[in-house]
Amino acid sequence: MASSGVVARLEGSLLEVLGTDAAGVRSLSRHWQDEIRRADLVAAPQRLLADLDGWCAPGPGPELLASDRLQELMPRLQQALAEGQRVLLLASGDPLWFGIGRLLLQHLPADRLRFHPAPTSLQLAFSRLGRPWQDASWISLHGRDPEPLAARLQQRPAALAVLTDPARGGAAEVRRILAASGLEAAYQVWLGERLGHPAERLLQLAPTDPLPEDLDPLHLVLLIAAEPAPVAPEALPLFGIPDGHWLQHADQPGLMTKREVRLQLLADLELPERGVLWDVGAGVGSVGLEALRLRPFLELWAVERRAGAAALIGANAERLGVRPAGVREGEAPAALEDLPDPDRVLIGGGGRGRVALLAAVLARLRPGGIVVLPLATLEALAQLRPPLEQAGLGVGVTQIQAWRGTPLAEGTRLAPLNPVLVLKGSRPPAV
Repeated sequence: MASSGVVARLEGSLLEVLGTDAAGVRSLSRHWQDEIRRADLVAAPQRLLADLDGWCAPGPGPELLASDRLQELMPRLQQALAEGQRVLLLASGDPLWFGIGRLLLQHLPADRLRFHPAPTSLQLAFSRLGRPWQDASWISLHGRDPEPLAARLQQRPAALAVLTDPARGGAAEVRRILAASGLEAAYQVWLGERLGHPAERLLQLAPTDPLPEDLDPLHLVLLIAAEPAPVAPEALPLFGIPDGHWLQHADQPGLMTKREVRLQLLADLELPERGVLWDVGAGVGSVGLEALRLRPFLELWAVERRAGAAALIGANAERLGVRPAGVREGEAPAALEDLPDPDRVLIGGGGRGRVALLAAVLARLRPGGIVVLPLATLEALAQLRPPLEQAGLGVGVTQIQAWRGTPLAEGTRLAPLNPVLVLKGSRPPAV
């Protein structure tokens, strides 16, 4: 922080910090162009100095200094302000949003700084797409590990702007992380370069498209959620379908069983060739529908309380080339009353009513039947294990902790998914 002596010397002086877009000085209003010509000292990124030098001539013009190394520049700024000189500093976009403003505030009193932001690269990018961005989120990879990007993608944001770091791979790094997350089919990828400059460029890239050979270091990536294109069922894996191929609920797109957990649940269900499978709290239908890919003669009943679930699960079933016996929208256990007794049950929902739901399931589970419950907390495990034991079922507990490889510089870092506890109850067969 600045010392009290510096604060006193700077009274009556202001440092005007002007935001610019990629067009630099040309994007400024006539007022600020005149202010630059009248200034005693103008600091700006090195890339703008040549434009400033030619633009201020003829005449003596202001003293021009590069702002790229602020520590070296700061003594000269403080001296100029202390002497009452007119001082301006040009910055990119909004200086207080991942800009030089934070560093200035570490050296100068806040009341000696006046900020004049230009539109940020995010604002410009979404304006070029013509898409409202109040639902968008953003993440910066400047000097940061990419692991937070992988974690953010698992939440399936509707729109995500990524501020890239060219020194760490830029847009190529973002695309590698998207692919590693299994979500290439779920997002449009837009590349924005030099936004605000007359030579700006906005490109949509398909997963197989190469990056432009002349990619400008000044770029960002927009990831816009989109309905995945249909793939012929025979071209999909038999099971373990990538997360990005599933249609989602628009209001909560991240609430689906991740691929790694699906694989374990399908194994624990020990699917018979024929019989009745209940998928209770089916979500988007991923586990039950993959079960039909493995055992096409099973009778699947999917139950989900969310409005619109029947249409969504039906659409996912069509994309996978399978046909459930039925999809019910409603609250369990009431929605289970007229279904045929099950041989296998997956309970993926129920919330606070899971104890009553499990009791209703155990009352109907056929001999030799299996019930599987994926759980997020130890408290839920402690609550739901006793009913299985009291009903005479064999009980097993598994914890699933999976990691996905995330590109990191020249190597790979393992990014963790949320751990899941799997509670399994097996009813003895009839004697």
